[in-house]
Amino acid sequence: MSFAFPGVVGTSPRMAELVRLLDLVAPTEATVLLLGETGTGKELAAQAIHRNSPRREAPFVVVNCATLPETLLESELFGHERGAFSGAVARKEGRFAAAHRGTLFMDEVGEFSPAIQAKILRVLQSREFEPLGGARTVKVDVRLIAATNRDLEAMLRESKFREDLFFRLNVFPIVLPPLRERLEDLPLLAREFLRVYAEKNHRPVKTLAPEVEEAFRHYPWPGNIRELENVIERGVIICPGETLTLEDLPPGIQPYGLGLTGEEDPEPNLAELERQLIRRTLDKVAGRRRQAAEILGISLDELNVKMRAYGLD
Repeated sequence: MSFAFPGVVGTSPRMAELVRLLDLVAPTEATVLLLGETGTGKELAAQAIHRNSPRREAPFVVVNCATLPETLLESELFGHERGAFSGAVARKEGRFAAAHRGTLFMDEVGEFSPAIQAKILRVLQSREFEPLGGARTVKVDVRLIAATNRDLEAMLRESKFREDLFFRLNVFPIVLPPLRERLEDLPLLAREFLRVYAEKNHRPVKTLAPEVEEAFRHYPWPGNIRELENVIERGVIICPGETLTLEDLPPGIQPYGLGLTGEEDPEPNLAELERQLIRRTLDKVAGRRRQAAEILGISLDELNVKMRAYGLD
């Protein structure tokens, strides 16, 4: 490895392969498509690529395409002229212009409308665009890194994503593994988050109790690294002593550590565990059942049956 990726933590085979790919693509000008579930660290990987690229001294600009309505997203990406729409009282520079000679990271590109897809394609082909409501052409030199948790190939088959744009984005695809597929890295990640948030919040917490490590090993982590980070930050704030215990974890995770708490038979809790996991997953995806089923690794029909059985329908 010839570059450094300090924010990419892990020694598992999946992470070794990820670092190898980052190492290969970082010094190039190739467009990168980062694929993976929510919370797997796609923005962190994008930052690593930029920091190890020839563009490292230029801006790294981020836009989350899922958080903006179409009209506002178009303005954010391409900018607008004064009077382009109601409320446009001054000219605004878009994210493409802001990233000139640097890197633009577009997260959740699977949320693009057909109109936005066409405009993005033009920028990638010609390296130029017109701001919203304007006639002037702006030329840009931008390296693009895109990311999504959607299955773009399935969207192609359903005619929801342009084939020509897909092939423009899919020059160098990299899949970020979910946390459940790199459990070897979990202790290292957990201890690093513990150190960071204990220091940040001026708390005395230094270690993880054995039952906490047990719970972490068995919990499926539907929210991946982001969920682990949030769980540990919350635990650090709650914990009164130097050791993070099971009681400092959210109720939905605590039962996964019962094997080390002296409980003779945790089996009666399995149904409640599954119910809590389904409920938490649905909460994370705002009730979207198909997406929840994908995260849980079951079919939509299975999820509907379980929801009815647990009174979650």
